[in-house]
Amino acid sequence: MAIQLEPSSVEKDKTDKFVRGRGTTNKVGSRYLATTKEKVNDGWDMEEDLPPLATTVTVEHPLTIISRNQSPDIPFDASINPYRGCEHGCIYCYARPTHAYMDLSPGIDFETRLFAKPDAAKLLRAEISKRNYQCTPIAFGSNTDPYQPIEREWQITRQLLEVLHETSHPLTIVTKSSLVERDLDILTEMARNNLVQVFISITTFDNELARKMEPRATAPRRRLQTIACLKQAGIPVGVMFAPIIPVLNDSEIEAVLTQAAEAGAITAGYVMLRLPHEVKLLFREWLQTHYPLKAGHVMNRIMDIRSGKDNDPQFMSRMRGTGIYAAIIDQRFRKICERLGLNRSRIQLDTTRFQRPGKQKSQMELF
Repeated sequence: MAIQLEPSSVEKDKTDKFVRGRGTTNKVGSRYLATTKEKVNDGWDMEEDLPPLATTVTVEHPLTIISRNQSPDIPFDASINPYRGCEHGCIYCYARPTHAYMDLSPGIDFETRLFAKPDAAKLLRAEISKRNYQCTPIAFGSNTDPYQPIEREWQITRQLLEVLHETSHPLTIVTKSSLVERDLDILTEMARNNLVQVFISITTFDNELARKMEPRATAPRRRLQTIACLKQAGIPVGVMFAPIIPVLNDSEIEAVLTQAAEAGAITAGYVMLRLPHEVKLLFREWLQTHYPLKAGHVMNRIMDIRSGKDNDPQFMSRMRGTGIYAAIIDQRFRKICERLGLNRSRIQLDTTRFQRPGKQKSQMELF
């Protein structure tokens, strides 16, 4: 039954149980819709089986594939997202609200109703062929994971790498999936020419927490093996501890960075938990479901670093937080990096090798 509510209302269509392999079952509505839905008791008092939470993939045909960034606190100018939505189902994902642009739920739709861009490689080739194109490292994984499970079938990330390899175009990758090892043949050759760096995201070594927090991502210990595999292949690899969630995983900073460095990581970074738009509702619900005794403590800490709010969208402070707790986290992170020799130098990828995709010269171009 549709009920007219304020635009800021959310769709309260969820179950009391969380489904294994999914981050949430809440179908929180798009904030752009003027109407919402709410389950009501129809008087029958009969249990009804919910439909299975199967993953569906819709083909999307964008006009361009390279996204441009102007945010001063993000270390790249260009990025590519082969997919919309992410099957990993990470409850904390700051990209969840982007599904609202499609009038879909940033909750369960984000991890079950995905969009693939099979024309991505063709679009990339066309964009970097333009005469006014300026080569700058392209970031993969800035929004959703380029190696999420559906990549095994669609191989869009693989096709994009082939274009960048062919043209000697530099790139960076952030992923929490061991599927990146599939593309070692391309990445190893690019690494020889200083054209690629890979970052593996590890948020915890607690398997129980990982299964609840990022249910379809590669197991944390397996990600350490991926770091070692990339290192052995000669690919510069870093570790991302992101996000740091007060009370839940902040105690693991030193352990994660230490074992990542032992596996072969040479750089490290972190991001404080961000709760933009619908994510704050989903995260609070997730806490109450899985960690009810810690929920209040977690949210109090978050509000301490966000000036009394759930979220701080301001540049610079949104990534690190403010206040005493945020300063302590930053100090701990810097000290362990110094002790381990991480971040001693910043890798500068080579943009001078880039060659536009080859075309037959026209008759006039010969003169």
